[in-house]
Amino acid sequence: MSAEKRLIGRNVSFNRQRARKGELTAAAVICLSLMIGLCGRAEAADTLRLGVQKTGTFAWELAVIKAEKLDAKANLDLVVTELASTEAGKIALLGGSVDLIISDWLWVARERGLETNLVFYPYSTALGALMVPGDSAAQKLDDLRGKTLGVAGGPIDKSWLLLRALAQRGGLDLKARARVVFGAPALLYEKAVAGELDANLTFWNYAVALESRGFRRLIGMDEVERSLGAKGPLAMTGYVFDESLAKTHGDALARFFQVAHQARERLASSDADWQRIGKELGVTDPKELALYRQRYVDGFPKRSVADEEADAATLYAIVREIGGPELVGAATTLNPGVFYKGAGERTPADR
Repeated sequence: MSAEKRLIGRNVSFNRQRARKGELTAAAVICLSLMIGLCGRAEAADTLRLGVQKTGTFAWELAVIKAEKLDAKANLDLVVTELASTEAGKIALLGGSVDLIISDWLWVARERGLETNLVFYPYSTALGALMVPGDSAAQKLDDLRGKTLGVAGGPIDKSWLLLRALAQRGGLDLKARARVVFGAPALLYEKAVAGELDANLTFWNYAVALESRGFRRLIGMDEVERSLGAKGPLAMTGYVFDESLAKTHGDALARFFQVAHQARERLASSDADWQRIGKELGVTDPKELALYRQRYVDGFPKRSVADEEADAATLYAIVREIGGPELVGAATTLNPGVFYKGAGERTPADR
């Protein structure tokens, strides 16, 4: 307890005794009420409204935070809104119904070009892959000419833009030369398993699910990034929020990043939690669940925000070359305000 609170407590006790003796004036009563009110407000938890996809890894971590009461210990009140998709999260954030979502820095860069003040803080380097059936004859990107390619997300999905950039360097315009089908990752997963797609560019967790069903990686997005000039694992997804939140709730954000890191560390080492997650995912094969766990843990960011930003700037320039302003926004270079630096220069994993 702080000295200020101890002083308030002694004053409250002393004045209560005086009140019983009829010695407390009206002015003192008002002063006492104000002190009690200020003390109560000092104890109030900081509220952060989070937009979360029910089946995403962020939801796994929040379950640990709630179960271990890490939020309460950090004096945080985390209000969770469940979202149906990444696009729903973007709408909720821009509409002001949530304070923070998980999204990618390419979208943040595009929105800043439209004069919003969103910022990005690294969350995960876990990336998806371009998956093909195990018996597919495809061995390289050029083999997808005339094939049906499923793309999780939409035309400005980060992985799709980067894959297009790499293919174009090899003389292949995937957008023009393949039959591209955009859709939700769960829907495209079902289509891939049913044999309706020749290849599926999907998120890391669905790539794991396909891999466990005999599919193989034609190319991982980590390899795509390195081929395009990234010097290390780059967090494409991160916590996204408005600069105004950082100005008014900077300390609360720092505490949130800390408890989120604690939750990830506990989740990484908890067999019981992964058994629970396995049931949620419908995964019964221990090897498949172990692969989910390994890819999740491998995705913890380990580099400084400055290093992440440098690689992001490199990839942004490449993506803009092939996508143009209609896809990535008006800026010719990565806006220097995209990456949030208020959390300091320690790596996100050190928070």
